[in-house]
Amino acid sequence: MALNNQKNMAITISIIFLFLALFEGWPYGFYTLLRLIVFAATAFLAWLAYKCQKHGWIWIFGFMALLFNPLIPVHLGRELWMMVDLFVAIFLIISIFVFKLPEDFK
Repeated sequence: MALNNQKNMAITISIIFLFLALFEGWPYGFYTLLRLIVFAATAFLAWLAYKCQKHGWIWIFGFMALLFNPLIPVHLGRELWMMVDLFVAIFLIISIFVFKLPEDFK
């Protein structure tokens, strides 16, 4: 699978989990899994941005990875996390179309 497809797959899975998190009633384990998935996807995206030398994207995806990291969790209120989840999901949707890898990237 091409890296561009892997990038889009990681983003799509993260978006699905972020939108699911907007509904209440999930057990705590779901939010731990959400953190792990979004952390892994955004860390992967930051690495891709680094390899492509897209410095602005490195900072954005790196910040998201730190925000969702499962090892040292950031504790925010439920309402604030809902806003963060929605903002990050919308940003990731936009990044599918804006953050493109070069054709010769391997």
